[in-house]
Amino acid sequence: MAKLYFYYASMNAGKSSTLLQTAFNYGERDMRVSLWTAALDNRPGFGAISSRIGLASDAHRYDADTDIEARVRADHASDPIACVLVDEAQFLTADQVWQCARLADRASIPVLCYGLRTDFLGELFPGSAVLLGIADALVELKAVCHCGRKATMNLRVDASGAAVTAGAQTEIGGNDRYLALCRRHFSEAVAG
Repeated sequence: MAKLYFYYASMNAGKSSTLLQTAFNYGERDMRVSLWTAALDNRPGFGAISSRIGLASDAHRYDADTDIEARVRADHASDPIACVLVDEAQFLTADQVWQCARLADRASIPVLCYGLRTDFLGELFPGSAVLLGIADALVELKAVCHCGRKATMNLRVDASGAAVTAGAQTEIGGNDRYLALCRRHFSEAVAG
């Protein structure tokens, strides 16, 4: 029975590299995968899934209007897909998460979603909230805070490295804009 999985973590936990390793493993067995990533990321590698350790792969891009289920079903009809892998899953809409669930439930295609659980204020992303609620399996990937504890929070920083505590939920950036911290150090940073 196919399942819907949600692999979640803070920034810098290796979500994209884990996804790409999974895609490689399927490919090694001549099994086709369907790779997806958020269209709103316009950093280098746009339209591709890329990791900080240098792994990368082309991917379909989704935005709020993309019908992932319809596209995967159409592709699957012409050439079977063994697995759907979704990067930046926090940016999925609630409807797209349910589309992924239907692919697992009705088309018997496993769907593995990888993304952040919370934003820079500690609030759930909409896609992550639905995934946490309906996924068959929840898997936490681990990142490390500068103190050595498990990093569970994403601190947004400005150009001088000061904590940002207001703004849009989504602001694309990497190590230049975000730090992965344990809850204690996150709380201390946002308190000033």
